[in-house]
Amino acid sequence: MTTATNGGVSLHYQTDGDGETVAFVGDAGYGAWQWGWQHAAVAGPFESLVYDQRGVGRSDVPDGPYTVGELAQDLEVVLADHGVRKAHLVGAGLGGMVALQTALSSNRVASLTLVATAATGTGLELAPLHGHPDDREELRRTTEAALSAAFVERHPDVVDRIVAWRADEDASPRVWDAQTTATERFDASDRLYEITAPSLVLHGTADSAWPVERGRRLADGLPRGTFEAVDGAGHLVGVETSKDVNDRLLAFLEEHSDVEYL
Repeated sequence: MTTATNGGVSLHYQTDGDGETVAFVGDAGYGAWQWGWQHAAVAGPFESLVYDQRGVGRSDVPDGPYTVGELAQDLEVVLADHGVRKAHLVGAGLGGMVALQTALSSNRVASLTLVATAATGTGLELAPLHGHPDDREELRRTTEAALSAAFVERHPDVVDRIVAWRADEDASPRVWDAQTTATERFDASDRLYEITAPSLVLHGTADSAWPVERGRRLADGLPRGTFEAVDGAGHLVGVETSKDVNDRLLAFLEEHSDVEYL
């Protein structure tokens, strides 16, 4: 585990594998556990980089509210600390917004994979996804809310493991408020045309928190955007359908690898 610093805020990250860097950008409130189904799949042909956003895991917890701009600066600092000139960004929820902002504000983006996210946070109701890390019943209820009912019924053991990881890594209510404020205030709808990086938008059709229609509109607004629905999956689409998501992600990354770094 390595630490980068942005204005006195320590940000912890870890890497694995070789090749072009694939940086995973986390959703509101969640620790790095959320990428446990993806980062190992890309490590090998690519280098995976997973970091804790400010407020979660082993990163510092500055006072909020936060902005997506600040979170994008954090990501750029992590990439710079690791010596990455360009990275393929994979962002979920709030992390997708951070990836979009990074593409707008820097030249470090080789490609974007945007998972269960949107161009604007206006009107989203995210409260059903957050559970207090000290309340296991609440964590279970909010974990189930992020998954389809069919997955919860088939895989109660996976739900158990996620609840345990969330108790160790997830954001406190104070940080949840700071991060969701960033989500609610973000709106890149009128600037998507500026993002020229190839972009894959993946979205579960049963996502009750981030409606799938928002993913479709996001892809439509990106000049090089492609939308792919994952039938029946909830918000944690990378958990529910990890093999399918990983196959799509790797195919996209391989298609857009060997980027010429100018």
